[in-house]
Amino acid sequence: MECLGASSAQNLQALSALLSAQQEEEDENYKNKTPSAGLGPGHIGPPTKKEVSTAYVKKNSKDIWSEEEVAEGSQYDDLADPRPQPKYEILLKQSVGTEDLFLGLSGKDPSSMCCEAMLVKIKLPDTKATDVVLDVKEKFLDLRTPKYKLGLHLPHPTHSRGGKAQFFSEREELEVTLPTKRPMDFINLQ
Repeated sequence: MECLGASSAQNLQALSALLSAQQEEEDENYKNKTPSAGLGPGHIGPPTKKEVSTAYVKKNSKDIWSEEEVAEGSQYDDLADPRPQPKYEILLKQSVGTEDLFLGLSGKDPSSMCCEAMLVKIKLPDTKATDVVLDVKEKFLDLRTPKYKLGLHLPHPTHSRGGKAQFFSEREELEVTLPTKRPMDFINLQ
């Protein structure tokens, strides 16, 4: 058994020497590598000058952000205002005719890309139409009443000037219809 133990100790030492020699050889090969070995496909061609993005260049040294970085409607966010947010629902509207429904001639589909307008239904219990103050921007709807406030970031850009609002006293609900700005109008022919 001792003979086997001595043999295995010699084997371990021989293995250790073999591995350390191999490690030294790899280290030596790594040092001798040319700088081109670390190059990739992005290094092909003449070196390009990296341009600084103008979106983050400050115009005034005292400014800590630019106007483009601030989300539209953030000036209306008031965390100290105790008024609750009313319940609301956003529906997308699409004009569909019989040629769309039965024949599919216009190429419209049920996706939001083909919708022409956005309908925002806002429940306003115990509110009169004269108490509602509504301001609509391209991507933000701001509604204020004595009892409620709603600052709503809209899911799609809208034509704020072409919208209409209607208050239904019997349902105590305000419906705001806003035509959407669709990025692919050349596909969604009207």
